[in-house]
Amino acid sequence: MKTNKTKGRNWLFPKRVFICFLFLMFILFIQLCYLALSPNIYGINMKEFSSNRNTVTNILQSNRGTIYDSLGNTLASNVTSYTVIAYVSPSVTGNSKVQKHVTDVIATSEALAPILDMDVEVIKKLLNDAINKNAWQVELGPGGRNITELKKEEIESLGLPGIDFVESTKRYYPNGDFASYIIGYVRRYEQEVNDDGIDKLQYNLVGEMGIEAHYDKELSGKDGSLTYQRDLSGYKIPDTPEILDPAIDGNDIYLTIDANIQRFVESSVKEVMENNNPEWMTLTVMDAKTGEILGTSATPSFDPNIKNITNYENPLISTTYEPGSTMKIYTYMCAMETGLYNGDELYQSGSIRFTDDEVKDWNIWGWGKISYDKGFEYSSNVAVSTLMQTILDKQKLRSCLESYGFGEQTGIELSNEAAGNISSFNYPIEVANASFGQGITITAVQQLQALTIISNNGKMLKPHIVKKIVDSSTGEVLFETKIEESKQIVSEETVKKIKKLMYNVINSDDPVATGKNYKINGLDVIGKTGTAQIYDNNQGRYLDGENDYIFSFAGMYPYDDPQIIVYATMKKPSNGASSGLVAASKSVMESVAKFKNIFNDKSNIEIVDTYEIKNYNNMSLEHVKNDLDKHSFDLVIIGDGKKVVDQYPKPDTTIVTGDKIYLITNGQNIVLPDMLGWALADVKKFFELTKFNYTFDGFGYVYEQSVAKDTVLTNDMTVNLKLKDKFFDNQENLNTE
Repeated sequence: MKTNKTKGRNWLFPKRVFICFLFLMFILFIQLCYLALSPNIYGINMKEFSSNRNTVTNILQSNRGTIYDSLGNTLASNVTSYTVIAYVSPSVTGNSKVQKHVTDVIATSEALAPILDMDVEVIKKLLNDAINKNAWQVELGPGGRNITELKKEEIESLGLPGIDFVESTKRYYPNGDFASYIIGYVRRYEQEVNDDGIDKLQYNLVGEMGIEAHYDKELSGKDGSLTYQRDLSGYKIPDTPEILDPAIDGNDIYLTIDANIQRFVESSVKEVMENNNPEWMTLTVMDAKTGEILGTSATPSFDPNIKNITNYENPLISTTYEPGSTMKIYTYMCAMETGLYNGDELYQSGSIRFTDDEVKDWNIWGWGKISYDKGFEYSSNVAVSTLMQTILDKQKLRSCLESYGFGEQTGIELSNEAAGNISSFNYPIEVANASFGQGITITAVQQLQALTIISNNGKMLKPHIVKKIVDSSTGEVLFETKIEESKQIVSEETVKKIKKLMYNVINSDDPVATGKNYKINGLDVIGKTGTAQIYDNNQGRYLDGENDYIFSFAGMYPYDDPQIIVYATMKKPSNGASSGLVAASKSVMESVAKFKNIFNDKSNIEIVDTYEIKNYNNMSLEHVKNDLDKHSFDLVIIGDGKKVVDQYPKPDTTIVTGDKIYLITNGQNIVLPDMLGWALADVKKFFELTKFNYTFDGFGYVYEQSVAKDTVLTNDMTVNLKLKDKFFDNQENLNTE
């Protein structure tokens, strides 16, 4: 029998449990009050924390601005591209009746491989590796990157489960290798971001050369953002505020370049590279009255779409070199400005001594006693050296060169411009060398700027490559280049004298005149040639090989009132000495003259006309010929068919009078045209389109072909062609200064 004492002990344990329970409940109540009432929990602002967990901010990327030429032709723009991705996680499909992830790796790989130009095994490995890693998705690169809309549609038509696309923007240069150093290029940088647990790539375009780099901020614009509240499913919560910071698209930039003139320049420079293979070359056309660069090309060049770059410095502004005899223009101008220059005064040509050193003319025996004016025409080193001993000195020469813009940047709208060096001549022989362009360094754009002194009656114009900057959204002109003219640097009388001397260099009847090969009937070209030795720092001496020179030409036209300036330079051609430079310069000057209708009444130059070529694919050959016969084009018909199946140039390309148009027909028999007089570039294009075999010997233009015209070509046949430079049938005037 239990006593009362025993009963009390039995109730003691439940009491203790109950008390502990009440204590724990009290603690939980206190904690609940703390969580409910306190704004900060363990140092964390709960309101802010909660808001952040439900807040999503999406980046709104801005569109990069477009680069145009002066006429509104697109030189660089954005195009939409896509990256192929494959969802491999079953959770993507979830409970959906529609399959949303890849399950059949083999079938998917075999279907995509030919479209993406990838090996089946490579795609299979990408998919299997992602599946084994329990990844959510995988990018199918490299063939799946940057695909076009057409290829995307082709893949979509397959209906492959689990295949999706990430849209992005890439920079596209429609003309390829065209003013590449001026336009520059952008590089696309990838940044991995996480959105709802999914790793995604965000792309940023950054300019790294030329206008793309110099105006990267203006072209890039400013990214925006959209911030909003979302629920657990990732959807926007209704009736909650959102914050929109809209993206600001980049501005559009219009260059001073005229795409038609640029094409003349590009074509001529590329031909010199094929024929003469110089180490580098530049050729630039400038508006003599505004300082605007109308066309410029430099080598070795590149295609900004594929970035096959071998030289990251723009030869127009960043390459410094000893200019040679074109600098005699400025030494003579400086002498004339002293008021002591007498062009009829005689001096002894051939050589002149400076203590232990000697300066010689390119004709080391000289021409006896000749006038200083004639010395300029003959490009006499002794003439300018004698002027340095008589009416000039190093201080005066340096002061003149500085006032003409040498030794400092021009300020053209491009990055990494060099200043050159005109301060390194001190001893008498160095001063003499500087007077004819040796021992000092300049850039091509400095030379162009200095030449405007002559075309602008003694006032210098700042060179420009940008015409205007326009708001891409509103069309408002934000900036427009103005003509920047210096004070009067030399007198108009000096300009008249130097123009006359430069006219005689090109147009004189004297067989010794050094620029006779640059003469073009009807254009009244004036100019000066240059041939500079190349100093080898490693050997500590000037090179003395047959072609170890920098050849140059500085010219303008017409004589009375110059409208166009042309400056060309070429270093160490492998053959033909300066012939390639002459051919390119003359070709460009004549083409620009036709295009701009700059010629005198005695000229037999035909007026040029421009035409935007249409799409002739699937049209009858007769219809196409009737359409093109209205213009003075050189038609090359490939095949004996009656329907056009392909063409070159491609549709929407602007061409000019005299250009060749290749029409490929549906006929099987292809005959060899009469190629006499064809340029090498035209020859290469014909055989590139027809796939037949050929060889060539020489450079320039075809004067002999081994297979007669109108012969039907066969695969076992090789056409042998011989070429020569049409400007140099008579070589006796190829003087070296």
